[in-house]
Formats: sequence, C-alpha cells, structure tokens
Amino acid sequence: MKTSNGNTSVMDMFEKGKVLKICAPMVRYSKLAFRSLVRKYDCDICFTPMIVASDFMRSVKARDSEFTTNESDRPLIVQFAAPDAQTLADAACVVAPFSDGVDLNCGCPQRWAMSAGFGACLINKPELVKDMVRHVRNQVDNPNYTASIKIRIHNDLRRTVDLCQKAESAGVSWITVHGRTAEERHQPVHYDAIKTIKDSLSIPVIANGDIKYLRDVESTHQHTGVDGVMAARGLLANPAMFSGYENTPLECIWDWVDISIEQGTQFTCFHHHLIYMLERVSSQPERKVFNSLSSTSAVIDYLENTYGPVRDLGRGWSEPSAELVLCLSLSGYRQRPSLEMTLQWTVVALFLYVEMGVIVMLCLPFISARRWQSVFQLRIWNCVTRFWNKVFVTMIVILIVLFLDAVREVRKYSAKELGTDVKLQPNMFDHLHMKLFRAQRNLYISGFAVFLWLVMKRLVTLINQLASVSGSTAALQAQAENATQAAKKCKEDNELLKQTLMDGKGDKATADGMTLLREEVEKLREELRTSGDALKNSHSEADAMKKQMDGYAREYERLLKEHQELQNLEDSGNKKDD
Repeated sequence: MKTSNGNTSVMDMFEKGKVLKICAPMVRYSKLAFRSLVRKYDCDICFTPMIVASDFMRSVKARDSEFTTNESDRPLIVQFAAPDAQTLADAACVVAPFSDGVDLNCGCPQRWAMSAGFGACLINKPELVKDMVRHVRNQVDNPNYTASIKIRIHNDLRRTVDLCQKAESAGVSWITVHGRTAEERHQPVHYDAIKTIKDSLSIPVIANGDIKYLRDVESTHQHTGVDGVMAARGLLANPAMFSGYENTPLECIWDWVDISIEQGTQFTCFHHHLIYMLERVSSQPERKVFNSLSSTSAVIDYLENTYGPVRDLGRGWSEPSAELVLCLSLSGYRQRPSLEMTLQWTVVALFLYVEMGVIVMLCLPFISARRWQSVFQLRIWNCVTRFWNKVFVTMIVILIVLFLDAVREVRKYSAKELGTDVKLQPNMFDHLHMKLFRAQRNLYISGFAVFLWLVMKRLVTLINQLASVSGSTAALQAQAENATQAAKKCKEDNELLKQTLMDGKGDKATADGMTLLREEVEKLREELRTSGDALKNSHSEADAMKKQMDGYAREYERLLKEHQELQNLEDSGNKKDD
C-alpha cells in the first residue's frame, strides 16, 4: 500500500468497516524482518520499535540502525519518544518520505523513559501532547500523513478522556489505548475503560493489551467497539496469529528463517524470535537445547531434524485448514526427524550402494561366468531383458541430470559474489558452508552412480561373453576327446587286424586283409584330419576370444583412468572456485 506518496491514506483503511489488525511497537523486535513476516499473515499495519527522537536526530548512525524499511514495508507507522514538540516534528519530517505516519509514545512505563520526560509521563501533560500533535500536522508536508498517539489510562478515567479529547482537537489521526495504568504490568486489561474512551471520541480508537489469539481480536471488538486491535507479545509467540493459527505453524517458522537470511538479521534477534515462536509447542528439555544453539546453521539443522522441512507440508498456504491447525496444535507438529538429504538424493545414494553390492557379487571369484550366465537365463530375467536397454538409457539420463544439478548447486554456493555477501552478513557463513558441503556430496554421489552404472553394464556383458567362450571351448574339448577316443579304437582295431593277417594263411586271406587294412587306414586318416581341423578351429577361436577379452580389459582400464582424471579436474575446479 503506497501511502507515503499522497495517493492513499492509512485513514481510508478504517473506513472499510473491519477491525484492523496491527503489530505493536516492540523494542528490539518489531524491526523490518519481523514486520515482513507478520505482513504475510494478515497483519494490516505495522509499527517500528520505539525510537528516541533526540538521538535519532543527533546521530546518523542511530538513524541507520534504528530505522530500516523497503518498498513492501507498507503501511508503516514510526513511533517516536520525544520530550518536546519540535524534536518530534523534526524527526517526523525526516521519516515522512519513507513511512505513512508517526506515533507518539505516551505509554512506556519504564523509569528511564519517564525520567527523560517522555513515555507514560506524557499522559499527565495533555497540553504538551496537544502541542506535539499540532506541530507534526503543521510541519509535515503531506495531508495524508498520520499523527497518532499511544497511551495508558489514568486511575481517574476522566483525565484520560480529557487527554484524548484535547489530542482530537489538535488533529490526531487515531489513539491507541493500552488498557492498563502506568503502574500495572500483568493485571487484567480494563476493557470498560477502552469502551468509555471510544464512546467519547469521533476518531478511530485502537485497543491494546492481552491479545494472544485471533478470537481475542473479535471479543475485544465486540466488547469495546474499537476500530482496530494491536498485539505485541501475542505476535511474538505466534506471528501467524492474525491468520487464525493457535500456535506458530511450521510454514511461518521457515518463512522467518528465509526472511532473516535474506535480510541479514543478526543471529541474536533471529534466535530470540524463534525462542518465542517455539515456546508454546516445545518441552522444557527441547527449549534448553534450542536456547543453547549459537549459529544459524545449528538452528536450521535443529529445526529440520526436530520438526522437518516445511516442504513436507506444502509451501504457499493461503489460509490454514482447520484439520491442519488442530493437528499441529495437538502434536506440536512433532514429526519424524528428516533425513540428512532430500528424498531424491537419499534414493540416489541407495541406488549407488545397490550398484556397489551388485558389482561386488559379480566379481566374487568362486562364482564362475557360466554359473552367472545360467542365473541370467532364468525366466524372470528373460522378462526383464526386454526392457533392459530402455531402463539403462533412462537411468543414464536421470543420473546425468542429477549430476548437472549438483554441479549447478556447487557453483551456486561457491560463487565469488556469494562470498562477498557472506562477508557482509556473517551469520550466513555456516549455513552456506553447509549447503556447499551437501552440494559437493551430491555431486560425488551422482558422478559415481553414473560411472558404476556404466561399469555394471559392461561387466555383465563381459561375463556373458566369457561364459559363451568358456562353453564353446568346453564343447570343442569334448569333441577333441571323442576324436582321440575314436583314433585309439581304430588303432586297436588296426593292431587286431594286423595280427589276424599275420596269423592268416593263403594269398587270398592276405589280399583280403590288405584291402580291409587300407580301407581302415584311409578311414582313420580321414577321422584324424577332421579331428585336427576341429581342434585347430577351437584353438583359433580360443585365441580370438582371449584377444577380445584383453581388449575389453584395456578398455575398462582406460575408462577407469578417464573417470579418475575427470574427478581430479572437478576437484581442482571446486578448489579454484573456493
């Protein structure tokens, strides 16, 4: 809402007929990062922490540290503590181009503020308050710029009504009433007094005090008739209170982490806000552990391990569902500790270990290649082999995509400009270092998964080829043995025939014997020639297979060497980026 340029006024918001929900000014807490968070959860107007106007005007350093804003930080009311009218008007003129109004603190009950002449002591000086409002109105050159006051009540309510009516006559835009006296701290809020003040004025009135849940906003409006409700400690404990959450939702906690890292919030402030947010839903031992954390990365790891990443529940909720709010409230959104890696990298790591196990099994020395081939020929594998090539290509593509994504993450978290940002925002260093470590780990996982997938395919192919060669060699050896046995038998028959011829009588017997002998000799020679050719072919095929196996072995060693060189090159690249 761009209200500082004169186009629109904050006062128009009071004309919509709804109860405005406002974030109170809180010292050290209601700064830009926290205002950005509560605006995501239906907060209509935000106040800055109380700023001492005299210090703000005196020191440039004070102005830079106490007042920070951005274009989306609207509508924004700057609250000042000032002892005189001109100091307040000067401070208002400085912040007017960057805000939508100023608020005068007339309710701070702390002794140091009252002794300095501002805070709750101003409720006893109605003429001074009237003069301060009039100075702001006259000196800020923007008719839509608001001037409001935040007060506590008197024991004598008539004095409070008189103060408010005098401020109204001076042109105050609205009045925020904290329904306690300056002496009261945790006593019940006097809602009847707020109602009396509202009934006596024609300007908007905002109620403040003990607003802890969204139902308190409606009940306060019903009881007092105010135009808006301001919350302080209730929003610290649950920044999503105005959206209807009973306790701080997990999404809000991670939104705070993202906003704090983006804006470079100091760790102390970042940590304290989370302590408030988790107070209602964590046990005392858990709070003790969480309160002892000393770095942003430690806090993020604790949140992930204890409550889980918000991505499990889904980012970008517009409104909370009743079932989800009830579930988170009853269980304190206690989930199982999240894995150290995201789900996809857990799957990839598991796949890598499976690959390593399969390769170890394939390389076991006491299981022969022919035994593996018989396993591969089982019916179940015959069904798988039809899709093997598609599965192989698909896995290669997936693993390469994950590898490139890991390379991108490594480059992202080791970039030089990111290192410059870390120097400007020291609390980000541990978190970014952790992100870089995880990205490098994912790079190694995906790279080795791709390599082992290729090796496993080649290893299965080599085992099948070796089994085929071994089977062919065994068959040829069996054939050669059969031929040898036949030759021995022929030789024995030849000896027997020869002996018969020697023992035979007559030329006819000799001639018949010689003819039979020659036939047997020719038959034996033919069988010996066939067996020799078969044995020679067997030896040739065996030599060819041996050469092919040597070639595959050299190819495997070359691939392994190339992978090692690529890995060394990648490591050296990472070191250069660091």
